[in-house]
Amino acid sequence: MPNPAPGTPFPLGSTMQKGGVNFSIYSKHATGMQLLLFDDAESDIPNRVIDLDPHQNCTFHYWHVLIEDLKAGQHYAFRIPEACSRQIEQDNPSEHSLEPTLLDPYSKAVSIATSYRRNHRVTYQNHGQATQTDEQARQSSQPKLKSVVSDLSEYRWEDDRPLRRPFSETIIYEMHVRGFTQDKSSNISSDRRGSYLGVIDKIPYLQELGITAVELLPVFQFDPQDAPIGLTNYWGYSPISFFAPHAQYASDQNPLTALDEFRDMVKALHRAGIEVILDVVYNHTAEGGQGGPTFCYKGLQNDAYYLPSSEQEAPNRGFRYANYSGCGNTLNANHSIVRRLILDSLRFWVQEMHVDGFRFDLASILSRDIHGEPQSNPPILWDIETDPILAGTKLIAEAWDAAGLYQVGHFFGDRWKEWNGRFRDDVRSFVKGDAGYADALAQRFLASPDIYGHRNREPEQSINFVTSHDGFTLWDLVSYNSKHNLSNREQNRDGHNENLSWNCGHEGPTDCKKIQRLRTQQAKNLATINLLSFGVPMILMGDEICRTKGGNNNTYCQDNEVNWLDWEFTQKNSEMLRFFTKLIQFRRELPKRKNRFLTLSEILEPARISWHGVKLGEPDWSESSRSVAFTIESPAKWYHLIFNAYWEPLEFKIPDLPATMGEWKRIIDTSLDSPHDIDLHGTSFDKTSYQVAARSSVLITAEPNL
Repeated sequence: MPNPAPGTPFPLGSTMQKGGVNFSIYSKHATGMQLLLFDDAESDIPNRVIDLDPHQNCTFHYWHVLIEDLKAGQHYAFRIPEACSRQIEQDNPSEHSLEPTLLDPYSKAVSIATSYRRNHRVTYQNHGQATQTDEQARQSSQPKLKSVVSDLSEYRWEDDRPLRRPFSETIIYEMHVRGFTQDKSSNISSDRRGSYLGVIDKIPYLQELGITAVELLPVFQFDPQDAPIGLTNYWGYSPISFFAPHAQYASDQNPLTALDEFRDMVKALHRAGIEVILDVVYNHTAEGGQGGPTFCYKGLQNDAYYLPSSEQEAPNRGFRYANYSGCGNTLNANHSIVRRLILDSLRFWVQEMHVDGFRFDLASILSRDIHGEPQSNPPILWDIETDPILAGTKLIAEAWDAAGLYQVGHFFGDRWKEWNGRFRDDVRSFVKGDAGYADALAQRFLASPDIYGHRNREPEQSINFVTSHDGFTLWDLVSYNSKHNLSNREQNRDGHNENLSWNCGHEGPTDCKKIQRLRTQQAKNLATINLLSFGVPMILMGDEICRTKGGNNNTYCQDNEVNWLDWEFTQKNSEMLRFFTKLIQFRRELPKRKNRFLTLSEILEPARISWHGVKLGEPDWSESSRSVAFTIESPAKWYHLIFNAYWEPLEFKIPDLPATMGEWKRIIDTSLDSPHDIDLHGTSFDKTSYQVAARSSVLITAEPNL
C-alpha cells in the first residue's frame, strides 16, 4: 500500500477533499501519532493503522495526513503510542498507559458500539492512586467510541436561512428532543418517536400554541451512560463532542443520519417560522474528573483542555481537576486551543446546521482564568461577542456556575441576554403568597430595571421564566412542597431543596376538586405574569398541559414516562392549553417595536405607568404586602393589571378613563372558569371597582373611541 500524502494542518478534523480525506488533530505533548481506520462502529480491531511521521505529518503541534479513496461513513480514531506519550502519562498517571483510542475533537459524527460500558472505562481510587482491574483496563483501551467521516456538502438546504427574529418578538419553548415525542401517546410512527423527525411531526402543535423559538436541551453527542448504574443520562449535559449531533435522536443508528435529520428538523421549523436555539455545554465534558474515562481531551492534552484544581497535591498524584461545573471537570475555555474549539463549534452549528442561537449552560465558567478567578474581559466571551459569523445569532447566558459565581445583571458584553433567576424566584415567592414581594414583582414585571438599569439595557436583556428543565414543572410547583427524587438513586440528596413551591394544601395528586381548582388558578397566575412581563418569556415543555414529573425536581437520569410528554394531557387539560394559547396570542398581538434596542424608558414613552393598591395611587410596598396594581397609559391603549396573592378577595378601585377612551374590557381573570378566564375580545363592564378573587390575576384594557 503506498505511503499516504502528508496532508495539511488546516482544516482541523476530517475533511473530504478531491482524492481523499484530510485528517488533522492537535496534540502538543505527543511525539508520535497513529490514525486508526475501522470497518464499522462495532469493530474493535482497526483494518488499517497509519503511523504519522513526526517530520512529514506534523506541523508545529498539528498532526495531519491525507488518505486516498476514503468515503463518508468511514470510522476512525487516533492513538498516541505509549512510547510517544510520556509527558501525557505524567499528567495523568495510570489513565493513559494502555494507549486508549481517542476521538477527533472536530468530528461531525460519533458512533458508540453496542458493547460500550462506561463503568469499564472508569478508574477507581485506591489510597489516592487510580487503579483498574485487568478487564477494565482491556475494555478501556478498546475503541468503543469512534469518529466518523462526513460530507456536509451533499445536503440540500433549499434556500433555508436563520430567521433572525428580534428578541422583542420571541417566545421560547424549552424542549427535549426525545421527551417531546417518545411517549406512545404522541401518535406518530414508532421509528420517528423521540427523534428529530418526531419534532417535525409536531410542528403544527407548536404553531398552534404560538411559540416562536424552541430551545433544545443538549443535542451535542453525549454519553448516555453518564448516570447512576441502571439509569440513563437523559438531559444530555455530558458532551463527548462539540460538533456531532446526538446520534440516538436519529431514526436509525447511522451517525450520518443524525446530521441529515437534524438539518431536516431545522429546515422544517424555519419554514414554520420557528427558530432553533441550542442549549450548549462548553463548561465540562463527559470525561469527568479523577478516575473518569478518557475519550479525547484527556489523552490529547489535559493541561490545555481542563482547568487544574487549586488544591495542592503531591507530585505523583498527577493532574487534579477543578470542578466549577459540578460534573467533575471544568473546560479551560480561555486557553487558545479551547477558544478555537468553542468558536469553531459555534460557527459550525450556525453555518452548516443553520441554528439561530445558543443558550450557554453555566456560562459564568467561561469567564474564569487558569486559576479559576473570574476575569473582567474574558477572551472567549470577547471572541463570541465580536465574531462576524455569529453576529446575527441569539446569545443567552445562564449567568452563574455550580461553584457560587453569580453574574445575573453583570454578565460580560453588550449582546448577551441572561436567564433571569431572580425573576423565577421572586415571581414564585409572590404567587405562593409570601409577604413583602409586591415591590419585587413590580421590578420583575418591568424587565428588572433594578438588575439591568445600571447598564441602560433593553428589556430583552431579561429572559423570564418560572420553570425550566432543572426543577419542578409548573404543575409540580403548585402540587408539591418538597422534592421527591428517590428514583434517582441518590437518597433524595440531589436537586434543589428550596423550590419556593406550595402544594395548595395537599402533597402530590389529589381528587379534591377545591385543591385542583386552586392549583389551576395558581398555574394560570404564574403563566400570566411570565407571558405578560417585559423581557423575553420562556416556557417549559408541557407546562401548557399541566405536565407533572411526580415531584422529582432533578430528572436528569429519567429516560422514561417521568420526563416524556404525555400527549393525552392535551385533552385532559385542554383548559390550561387554551389559556396558554390565548395568552401567547395576546402577547404576540401587542404593538411591535421597530427598534429592538430601545431601552425600557423609551418603550414606555409616551406611555405612563402609575402604581396602585386597593386604592388608586396608593401602592403597598410594605413587608406585609401581597398585592399590587398598575396602569399603563398610552395613546393607543390602556392596560390595567391587578395581582392579588392574598388568601382573601380584595376590592380594587379602577382608574377613570378620559373622554377619548372607550370602556374598560376584561381580558383575563384567572379566578374564572374557562372560557371566561381569558377572552381576547374582552368583556365590557362599567364599574368603578373590581373585586379580585383570592390568589388571582386580572387584566383589563381600554382603547380610544373610534
